[in-house]
Amino acid sequence: MYQSGGDTIYVMDQVQDKRVSEDDWVRSLSIDQALDRLQEREKKIIRQRYFQGRTQMEVAEEIGISQAQVSRLEKAALQSMRKYI
Repeated sequence: MYQSGGDTIYVMDQVQDKRVSEDDWVRSLSIDQALDRLQEREKKIIRQRYFQGRTQMEVAEEIGISQAQVSRLEKAALQSMRKYI
């Protein structure tokens, strides 16, 4: 994008929230993109565990699988996200 004076203005400068650092914003965007690459059940597990603070047992009961299965799926999802990020 360009300003009328010809100086370059970046989109980041226009949408930036002064309360959130650029690094935090990029990190959040990267996490969102990594989550989008997961299967629906894995997304649900990660969201409940890390964004809602639920235990593996609570997640297991809601989804209808064992706590051990939640643990394995969570571990695999986190590894997948780490590779992407």
